[in-house]
Amino acid sequence: MIRNGILALAAALALLGSCSPPSPKRTQLVIQRIFGACEAEYGAVADVAKAEGECGIMTAAINRFQADNPDIDVVENIVFWPGYDQLTAQLAANDPPDLVTMHGSVIADYQARGLLDPLGPELVKRGVAPASFTDAARAAVTIDGAVWGLPIDTWTQLWQVNLNLFRKAGLVKDGKPVMPRSPEELFAQAQQFRERTGKPYLIQATANEYANFARNFYTFVMQQGGTLFTDARHANFRTPEAHKALQLFRTIHERNFTTRNQDYSAAVSSFLNGGGGVTLAGTWMVGTFDEESRKPGRPLSDGYTVVPYPQLFSGRDVTFGDGHNWVMPHDPRRTPAEREAALRFLVFFASQDAHWARTGHLPSFQAVIDSPAWRSLPHRSNLADLAQAVTPLRKDVRRQFPLENIVGQEAAAAISGAKPIDQALADMERRVNTILQNL
Repeated sequence: MIRNGILALAAALALLGSCSPPSPKRTQLVIQRIFGACEAEYGAVADVAKAEGECGIMTAAINRFQADNPDIDVVENIVFWPGYDQLTAQLAANDPPDLVTMHGSVIADYQARGLLDPLGPELVKRGVAPASFTDAARAAVTIDGAVWGLPIDTWTQLWQVNLNLFRKAGLVKDGKPVMPRSPEELFAQAQQFRERTGKPYLIQATANEYANFARNFYTFVMQQGGTLFTDARHANFRTPEAHKALQLFRTIHERNFTTRNQDYSAAVSSFLNGGGGVTLAGTWMVGTFDEESRKPGRPLSDGYTVVPYPQLFSGRDVTFGDGHNWVMPHDPRRTPAEREAALRFLVFFASQDAHWARTGHLPSFQAVIDSPAWRSLPHRSNLADLAQAVTPLRKDVRRQFPLENIVGQEAAAAISGAKPIDQALADMERRVNTILQNL
């Protein structure tokens, strides 16, 4: 290693009574990311195969890159999720990081203002072709035909199933959970589940958690072939498809087929402790729930599986989703050496896609999805088709994070009965359009 050679030379010169020469100046690479801090456990780990979880795998991967590239000085900034307030402040101060994690739904906010650098041609030049991405991953980073980042993953909401309770409810066939194929089948199965287990069919995070309301709404409108936005500035929520999507969950609420008044942590705890049949949670929870199912004497012991959202409407095989990506904030002061260091990291991280996919998120590269190694991971064969089915909102719709909050608030009001469904949809459309038309 270069570093070992420098140390050996310094020691030899010291013995001769000479001063050690200065080390060559290293190129600094500032990487800003979410996914938490776990330096106590993984700060010295550079073998990515030995890391687990989002934080562990990300930390070990950056450590590996630093070890393999001693000419680069990696500065790692770990920010609270989602990190955009800090990034916006850094951009305003003309001090952006070289690379930052960004949701696909947010890229347009920064790209439209000239705050990101396109990366497609340089990735292709280094052997990372966008054609090798999955459909969902490629859609996440592509705007107007240009590629604005390197996909890290694709995530979506899933139906995480307690098979032990499903067996008790008589809803397992050939070892697999019986999934409903229409709202009416869902209601009938939920009634049967409650009668035989005494527990709700669904476990949902409904308190202080508007994202789930919005994501469910988007998915079931999309399934019907509905159009959520007619263009970049106009929402389209006062539709029969939108009404049916909210009515689905309002009926579930009215008939007590779901938990109520649980925040995210309480919903996860409830599922882990056998509080219901299905929890609506994202790809990032697959590893946690699978690990729990391997512990003896627990409610999920030998009784957990996960499947995509059931197709309840005879429209499209589609599930709303998003993804994490690496993007390069624009910085006219970035030197060619600094840009090259960032691109080297992106090429390296692309090679780690199979490791990152152990988090439960869907891989970004189709070759990993198709690989026997990935499909042999727990439950992954159930989820492989999601690489084509996961669909984001149209890319030219900006401010998707605050819009999600508005959609979730109004959906929650309709589902709980606080507002008539049509009134909630009208308010949802009006509030969203106010933001979009004043950008």
